[in-house]
Amino acid sequence: MKSSFNDTIHVRKGEELNKDTLSKFIRENLPQIPRGNLEIKQFGAGHSNLTYLLKIGTWEAVLRRPPLGPVAPKAHDMEREFRVLKNIHPLYSTAPEPYIFLDNKSVVGSSFFIMERRKGIIIDTDFPPSVTYTPEIGRKLSQIMVDKLVELHQIDYSKTDLLNISKPKGFMERQVAGWTKRYYLSKTDEITGVDELTKWLEENASTSEEPAIIHYDYKFNNAMFAEDCGEMVGLFDWEMTTVGDPLADLGAALGYWLEASDPEPLKNGFGKAPVTIRDGFFTREEFMQEYAKKSGRDLSNIHFYLTFAYFKLAVICQQIYYRFKRGQTQDQRFANLNSYVESLIHHALNYSKGV
Repeated sequence: MKSSFNDTIHVRKGEELNKDTLSKFIRENLPQIPRGNLEIKQFGAGHSNLTYLLKIGTWEAVLRRPPLGPVAPKAHDMEREFRVLKNIHPLYSTAPEPYIFLDNKSVVGSSFFIMERRKGIIIDTDFPPSVTYTPEIGRKLSQIMVDKLVELHQIDYSKTDLLNISKPKGFMERQVAGWTKRYYLSKTDEITGVDELTKWLEENASTSEEPAIIHYDYKFNNAMFAEDCGEMVGLFDWEMTTVGDPLADLGAALGYWLEASDPEPLKNGFGKAPVTIRDGFFTREEFMQEYAKKSGRDLSNIHFYLTFAYFKLAVICQQIYYRFKRGQTQDQRFANLNSYVESLIHHALNYSKGV
């Protein structure tokens, strides 16, 4: 099954890989590679790690490496993401199989890992031409997103070694402190309300009863669907995964789940609103109700988790904008992210107050 979208681009200037060195590494370390020259393209949709399509004859795989330039401490940890996938793939088949990890700069200039390529359609701000959208499709996809999140949270994490790289106790307190620190370390512009918001988050940090494996970047454009939109065939970008508070995962998912009635700056922060604003998709309230029904979890304090989700997304965008501002990436998609960061901060603060 081939993707209906042209999901790859020519490698962006300055983000090229050494084809000869990488080809030699692949042939020496991965079995049964066919004859032929290595072709490299880039997946252009991501905003964080750099992700490439590798192709030799009929063989295809995906390579992930950190972004260029200095990165935040503990961020973009390729070994950790590789290890997460090694643990989760056997228990949650929607996660791709990881093949190999290298922890030095000799091949592509940084650590990296290579994993299985999944094929299907990625849905973000539009549907591919092969899909004639109906509200029924929107509801079907919404239900799949809820169900796959619940399925992930139901995995028995004790059957993995993820506890060796996770600390579920005190998770939200550390999250609030950690993301607040990341914001100030990457601060560029003065934004009113940040201090008030971070104080509110610190004072209201909440913890749900039962920890779970959480993806923590769960959104439509990190998922891949079958051509008929009937199932999720892949879930990607596992770098934030840990054993932690499942309601933080739900909150993060809801933070990305925009509605038609949301403020324009929020809907169009990356240029075009996501498909979830279309008629037929669950509202955030419907998403929460379905999650509560399927998982059995108490969502009485979801207000805190969604407020934090908006703040966390603001910090992620701020870190990206900081790299752009310092010239560590030339990607012009990031030139106006500071305005989106400000919108998210103000929206989070208003949401915390029930405005």
